[in-house]
Amino acid sequence: MIEFRIDRRSGTATYQQIVDQTKHALRLGILRPGDRLPTAKEVVAATAINPNTVLKAYRELEREGLVEGKRGMGTFVSRSLAIPSVVAEGPLRDELTGWVSRARQAGLAREDVEALVKAALDENYKGDM
Repeated sequence: MIEFRIDRRSGTATYQQIVDQTKHALRLGILRPGDRLPTAKEVVAATAINPNTVLKAYRELEREGLVEGKRGMGTFVSRSLAIPSVVAEGPLRDELTGWVSRARQAGLAREDVEALVKAALDENYKGDM
């Protein structure tokens, strides 16, 4: 089951963090169709956020067709965003993991690495949105 981590200093709305973390888990195959998301009550207990924030995130995911709420049963994953395992577990991931490890050994903070990765993404995916 996914455990949401809320970063109150990120500048990203809390509900959006839940949406983003869910999509990330869907892309990596951590969540698969049929999996149940934690209930709003469980997320509130773990993160101390307002239950309406959780419900807003789940509604957004439902609007995108990624999850489906079933009355009295919970919210379930209805569609995967998983990239092919040959890509997710192959040489590209190994290279990226090695690069991140070298960046950390070079003394870069997580935020530094995130900024570099974002810059590279922005440069290589210009116009894709």
